[in-house]
Amino acid sequence: MLLKRSKRRHGHGEKGQALVEFVFVLPLFLVLVLAVVDFGMGLHTWISVTNGAREGARLGSVQATAGEIETKVRQVTNTLDQAKLTVTTTNAQGDSGEAVTVQVDYEYDLITPLGGIIGVLGGSIGSTLDLSSQSEMRLE
Repeated sequence: MLLKRSKRRHGHGEKGQALVEFVFVLPLFLVLVLAVVDFGMGLHTWISVTNGAREGARLGSVQATAGEIETKVRQVTNTLDQAKLTVTTTNAQGDSGEAVTVQVDYEYDLITPLGGIIGVLGGSIGSTLDLSSQSEMRLE
């Protein structure tokens, strides 16, 4: 017995379906990619600020001046915009046994418009983040 094959086309009328689905998913995908990029760059900046504060306090623990400490912090954080970096040193020339404190503040600008997108969704994040790190070590 012979079976007739149907010549009916599968998917007729679904020509642009993939394109429409892509258009719906693309904005969400782009926001996700931008968030990952911003998170990575922000994490790098935060690690640099933290490392700069630690290295400054380490140098300050051997009786360095505040100017030398600031120079060291700026050398360690040379990948950052130095105009947005603030270094505050406390008790750099104190007595042995006291603590020297180095605080490093940095204003990180988001590289993507993620702050605006989060604002539209009801969140509150600006286009900049204030990153800060403080390190304290005993003077020798």
